[in-house]
Amino acid sequence: MHALSGSPSKDELRRAALARRDQVALDVDTMVEAAEALRDNALSLPELAGAGPVAGYWPIRSEIDPRPILEALADRGCALALPVCTPQGLVFRAWQPWQPLVPAGFGTLGPPETAEEVTPRVLLVPLAAFDRAGHRIGYGKGHYDGAIARLSVVAGMVTTIGLALACQEVARVPAENHDRRLDVVVTESEVIRPGAV
Repeated sequence: MHALSGSPSKDELRRAALARRDQVALDVDTMVEAAEALRDNALSLPELAGAGPVAGYWPIRSEIDPRPILEALADRGCALALPVCTPQGLVFRAWQPWQPLVPAGFGTLGPPETAEEVTPRVLLVPLAAFDRAGHRIGYGKGHYDGAIARLSVVAGMVTTIGLALACQEVARVPAENHDRRLDVVVTESEVIRPGAV
């Protein structure tokens, strides 16, 4: 866990956590091992047993790779989706690992417009930083905050599972009224259940 002196802003916490993540990501072997460990930890979650659709994401920059999780879920027969940035916010389109991808905004890839739009029951959420209370710092655009709020209204409670490297943990994320805590945070080294702290 990492902390800065005083009361750092979300921006300061984001920058510091992403710098730590970038440093770890310089070692490709470490990142491959971390993604495999993350997969094993995530697949132990009861929230992913028979759940679906599960929305993952296509990794950008130094994000830990969720594709091993998505491939394992596909092997189990789970319906999957990936997010696409639109003017109305994130939408989720059906996808399986063998299907083609197109640019989906924010530097990531996602299914084409011809793919069916779905309402996921579980979101695998990328993040810049997190704390043990389940608060996350994203990339500052609010894409996932908006999607989580919308899905909670449309589909009832959606399960949110944050995926990160352990080095992205901070002592405390300054939470705001619109922020919703993650249900679970999974790293390469552990599963964190915020309700248990």
